Amino acid sequence: MLPDELTDQGPREHSVRAEEDLLSARHAVRADAVAAGFSIVDQTKIVTAASELVRNAYIHGGGGTMTIAIVRDGRGRVGLNLSVRDEGPGIADVDQAMTDGFSTGAGLGHGLGGTRRLVDEFTIDTAPGKGTTVTVVRWKR
Repeated sequence: MLPDELTDQGPREHSVRAEEDLLSARHAVRADAVAAGFSIVDQTKIVTAASELVRNAYIHGGGGTMTIAIVRDGRGRVGLNLSVRDEGPGIADVDQAMTDGFSTGAGLGHGLGGTRRLVDEFTIDTAPGKGTTVTVVRWKR
């Protein structure tokens, strides 16, 4: 399948409601990264980013949805766009949450900041009581 054909598929949603959904989400991202022709290093980076985001949605947001789309920009680059949203409590202090070492759970606190370093584009939309949506893009090298 050529990247043009892949981008015609449109976005695909994956529910993140149970522990086994985390693995399914990672497998879906890896499959799309392979189909888009990502190198093994770039596959690993986008799958790691996805893993962190869906785990956050599951643990901190009570579950949510991951949307995957293979995209093409105006210059013809192929990329993988992931959007993970939850209906959880939101993030009160985004700057603090992005700081390495900060964790509201038992993790090491490299989650959102580490995710940002693994991708080319990173946006977060959140507010206390409104849930969180993180959208990332990794472009094929």
